[in-house]
Amino acid sequence: MVRQFTSIFLAAVLGCVFFNQIVWADERPMPKSLWQTVLTPPAADQPPTPRRPWVLRDREIALDLSLLHVLKDAGARPHPRMTIDLFDRTNHELDVMSTVSRSNDTAIIRGTFKPPSRGDFTFVASGNLLIGTIQMGDRLYKTEHIANGRLRLLEIDPEKLPPD
Repeated sequence: MVRQFTSIFLAAVLGCVFFNQIVWADERPMPKSLWQTVLTPPAADQPPTPRRPWVLRDREIALDLSLLHVLKDAGARPHPRMTIDLFDRTNHELDVMSTVSRSNDTAIIRGTFKPPSRGDFTFVASGNLLIGTIQMGDRLYKTEHIANGRLRLLEIDPEKLPPD
């Protein structure tokens, strides 16, 4: 009787462990956003930045520095799931294809977007900055350094963009 109870108990425990592994293995961690919009009121002592005709939209962004450091590390695989928002309140998930890290805390990151998004990106990460270009369908986006580690996301009209 004790042996039969022990066998049933052991089978029940193993069944629960196996079932939980199947359930947990199917759950993927939620993606985290690589940046957030920064809502900053205009400074009274600073003149407004001149409008550039090739910029369709822009906003200030702040990076998630923990994700940036993982993104810069060429040996960090697999990367955590990361997304970006390009003005449309849709999170586009990054699919990093290559990271080339330099000894001076700089890295070049290239990749595409996971479906259903379609496009590619190239970033240069240096220190706590992420400068780059994002092509999403026929739309072009850039990140640029404003000042003192602050960044801005821009949507660009390629037809109005001046030559380099």
